[in-house]
Order: sequence, then structure tokens, then C-alpha cells
Amino acid sequence: MDGAREDVLAFTAFPAAHWKKSWSTNPLERLNKEIKRRTDVVGVFPNDAALLRLTSCVLIEAHDEWAAGERRYLSEASMAALNGTNITELPASLTTGGTSIDTGAAMTA
Repeated sequence: MDGAREDVLAFTAFPAAHWKKSWSTNPLERLNKEIKRRTDVVGVFPNDAALLRLTSCVLIEAHDEWAAGERRYLSEASMAALNGTNITELPASLTTGGTSIDTGAAMTA
């Protein structure tokens, strides 16, 4: 345990407001239940790609909720404190066109 001390206490590098969220596995358990609920509705998938598409969509939906929805996982202010950024300004990647995530690959796989 002494050899793993640095790894075990890595969460202390983050603001104290984030510690409780780091300790808890509740969001992960909730996400796994949601995936199970959605896959149980379908029952039998015609192929692996269909299962991948459904679970990818569930994960993308959860990510959107955690990142910007009403149920944001970490508040915008606490994340700004972590980065030392001004939350009232848009990041340069958003104002200059930046990169985007291609979700089409998961949908066509």
C-alpha cells in the first residue's frame, strides 16, 4: 500500500469540491443500469454492430447530460477553477472552428 500511496491519493490534486464525485461510483452504476435497461428492451440484437450502435448512443446521450445538461456532473465554475480559466469566455477552438467529434463512424460500424 505504501508503494501505491501516490496513486491512491491522486484525487487530492483536484479541488475539494470534486473529491466526493471522484469517490462515488454511483454515476457509473447508473450509466450501466441505463445501458442494461435499453438493451433489455431490444432483447436480441441482429449483430454486434447493432449492439455497438445502441450502447454508443446511450453513452453519447449520457456524456451530453454530464457535460452541459441540467444534471451536469461537475459544475462549470469548479472546472474553471481547476483550469484557471475565465468561464465567461469561449475557448479559442469554439470561436475559430476547432475540431469536432465524428459520431457517424459509430453509427455506420
